[in-house]
Amino acid sequence: MTSILHSVSSILPSRVNSAERLGVPSLRNPVEFTRRRHGWSTSDFESSGRRLVVRAAETDTDKVKSQVPDKAPAGGGGSSINQLLGIKGAAQETNKWKIRLQLTKPVTWPPLVWGVVCGAAASGNFHWTPEDVAKSILCMLMSGPCLTGYTQTINDWYDRDIDAINEPYRPIPSGAISEQEVITQVWVLLLGGLGIAGTLDVWAGHTTPTLFYLALGGSLLSYIYSAPPLKLKQNGWVGNFALGASYISLPWWAGQALFGTLTPDVVVLTLLYSIAGLGIAIVNDFKSVEGDRAMGLQSLPVAFGTEAAKWICVGAIDVTQLSVAGYLLASGKPYYALALLALIIPQIVFQFKYFLKDPVKYDVKYQASAQPFLVLGIFVTALASSH
Repeated sequence: MTSILHSVSSILPSRVNSAERLGVPSLRNPVEFTRRRHGWSTSDFESSGRRLVVRAAETDTDKVKSQVPDKAPAGGGGSSINQLLGIKGAAQETNKWKIRLQLTKPVTWPPLVWGVVCGAAASGNFHWTPEDVAKSILCMLMSGPCLTGYTQTINDWYDRDIDAINEPYRPIPSGAISEQEVITQVWVLLLGGLGIAGTLDVWAGHTTPTLFYLALGGSLLSYIYSAPPLKLKQNGWVGNFALGASYISLPWWAGQALFGTLTPDVVVLTLLYSIAGLGIAIVNDFKSVEGDRAMGLQSLPVAFGTEAAKWICVGAIDVTQLSVAGYLLASGKPYYALALLALIIPQIVFQFKYFLKDPVKYDVKYQASAQPFLVLGIFVTALASSH
């Protein structure tokens, strides 16, 4: 349970480096870096209609080595657990299946699994029978390993040029996995997720393939989030809301549609909660302010300044939950409203204790302490929706 709650801090596919605005080459033309006798040279980047050539000053590379590490941490410097979870600090790995798993970032799966649980609870029709448990597990497999794995892999693919500069030992820029293997993985995960969605529609007896449509729409949203020309994550508002909707609304809808009926009021309620997801996503933007500003990436801390963005962040999280509590109270569910309010109070306390003091220094402490209460609040709302 703790791991599920703590993982909310990773929702997203990673915002990744702020230099994304430099542009991403087409799927078939990965960026090439060559080390020459007199330093590093890169392929030309294009940004805002200007051509930018990045070259180091001439020097003898036999005497001065590149400051960018060529290999991932090995031995005691890297963690095999981090490697399997797909997070920083991973040990170097040569096993192809472990590398494939690393690309899917398993650490980001639990929020989607939790979303399915909330949707099933909100349906009011889930029963602890072998059939319903099997359906829910299959839905979690679709939402987590398959479609979130697809999302993370394609996000890494489109960020490979930036990773080649900052983290050249990552699987794609290091060449630990080939272009064709990455493309194959993307298609296998995508088609696997869509296939499971269609199977669940048949199993649930749907006349309209609701789950298939949800999976298809979510996959498209994931693609345009990472890939040009739309690349939603270049815009702080749109990109962060897309993350919130993907990690809160979509798995909830899938779980509820599987066991019950997805109603318009639930759609509105979960999209409202996605605004809180926007706030969670902003938390991860503060540590990249300088780079975002230099590269023209309009994250909210860049667009509004750090001080204003801090309040936008906590405002999105708190006002959303207070609005949901008000909705529950107006719907004749005062006990659920009070329970949600009780979960909001510690979040506000931790916001003042950590996040509002220094969103960079205390971001991990804040997410670990406050966000579990947010996730529990989502579950309380799901239970309220079932009555």
